[in-house]
Amino acid sequence: MTDTEMAATLFAPRLAADGTVLDPSRYAGRSACVIGAGIGGLALAIRLQSSGIATTLVERRDQPGGWAHSRESGGFTFDAGPAAITDPAGLEELWALSGHEMARDVELIPVTPLYRLNWPDGANFEYSSDPQALTAEIARVNPADVAGYDRLVEHSARIYREGYRRLGKEPFPDLKSVLKSVPVLARARAWQSVYATVSRYIENERLRQAFSFHALMAGGNPMTTSAVNAPLPDPAGRGGALWARGGTNRLAAGMVRHFERLGGAVRLGDPVTCIHTIGTHACEVETQGGWRQRFDAVASNADVMHTWRDLLGRTKRGDDQARKLARKRFGPSLFVVHFALEGNWPGIPHRTVLFGPRYRGLLKDIFIHGVLPRDMMIFLDHPTVTDPSLAPAGKSVFRAVVPVAHLGNLAVDWKQVGPMMEKRVLDEIGRRMIPDIHDRIVTSFHCSPRDFANDLNAHLGSAFGLEPLLSQSGWLRTHNRDDVIENLYFVGAGTHPGAGIPGVLAGAKVTAGLMLKDLIMEQAN
Repeated sequence: MTDTEMAATLFAPRLAADGTVLDPSRYAGRSACVIGAGIGGLALAIRLQSSGIATTLVERRDQPGGWAHSRESGGFTFDAGPAAITDPAGLEELWALSGHEMARDVELIPVTPLYRLNWPDGANFEYSSDPQALTAEIARVNPADVAGYDRLVEHSARIYREGYRRLGKEPFPDLKSVLKSVPVLARARAWQSVYATVSRYIENERLRQAFSFHALMAGGNPMTTSAVNAPLPDPAGRGGALWARGGTNRLAAGMVRHFERLGGAVRLGDPVTCIHTIGTHACEVETQGGWRQRFDAVASNADVMHTWRDLLGRTKRGDDQARKLARKRFGPSLFVVHFALEGNWPGIPHRTVLFGPRYRGLLKDIFIHGVLPRDMMIFLDHPTVTDPSLAPAGKSVFRAVVPVAHLGNLAVDWKQVGPMMEKRVLDEIGRRMIPDIHDRIVTSFHCSPRDFANDLNAHLGSAFGLEPLLSQSGWLRTHNRDDVIENLYFVGAGTHPGAGIPGVLAGAKVTAGLMLKDLIMEQAN
């Protein structure tokens, strides 16, 4: 039996008729600490606690969620998490492990259309989860691409099944596991970028943009990121998109409620300052507030550079890994404007992408040149059209997200540039969608790469961690289990398989399987 098969067998839930876990003695007396209450850390903590391991979750902020935090002001809820959820099954499984239902803690609402795409000349494309409606939209733009899109969907499904889904379940503990994945990567044409793959089937440039921009949401450049790292869209077979009522942070809060229901312990507002080691063993976790506790296993959902450089910086392993990591390529950052407006806007969908006049050139500026161009691509979220509870009656909440170069490539003073950038973003939205936007603003604020670096310990202010390249994937990414410190594990965007809710949920499952296997074997010895 392989390591992966053994982990899957150990992890399989054993439920009684009433849904409770049988045989809790398998992990009696075993303990684990998960550092960071992002979605990946929460998912891992729930999996461990569901299996009977006494798990403590430690979070530096005063609320769970990590990147999916929220801010409430004047009756408005400004949510910083993903604009939609695309892997409800991966979330529902976290409750099903102990015989519960996610609906008890989280309400999910359909988001439709998936996107509205808009170009500077006023052209729109409705990116629908309805296959017939999407085909009609493609035919309206370029009838010749309808047949090509059908072939793209077939290819996408194959990549998703054989590449992203299959490889995302593998822990990649050694070079041997990498060699086993080569045939899968070859069948998926992993050497081709998202944009190149789409271009094989689609001839219209705007449709090429429509079916490749999603790589940006995983921190990848559509021109260089493989479709294995950022699966091509196939809305007909992926269940569309959903929104957690109250915001993505309410999803995180619901995960915490479930974790505590299972007996898990949560420490909020107390940053971890050190992972203590003895030899090749992580023995204790210490926080800024003076709390210190011994654990059988430690897992970090914190930024991987922060973990190596700061939390393990007193060790040779931490110093060595931090130096190696610093040589890798990190994904871009984001400039985010949260704002509230007077009025309701039923004609503006939940998610809009405002393309700029350039595509390839803009991506080069962000990923390669490290400049702040005049033009931009704006991901505009309007969650109150789906969930009016986020704002007082007669008012609306918006969020504009603009990909920008990270701090290592773009050396600007964001304290000075931020207010000017915020005005530019709002001006562009006003020009293309809401002409009197400045007259209607109730409140607004922005977050820059510097804020991400300071508030979330994000290396270089990157919003995604390591850039999703084949050369930084699988075994070449931070491993789910450390190679030297034998009971230290990783979960989240910085480790395999990568960023985004589906990615961190898959990573949590891989990491949990390894931890459960190791703790059983250690107990047997």
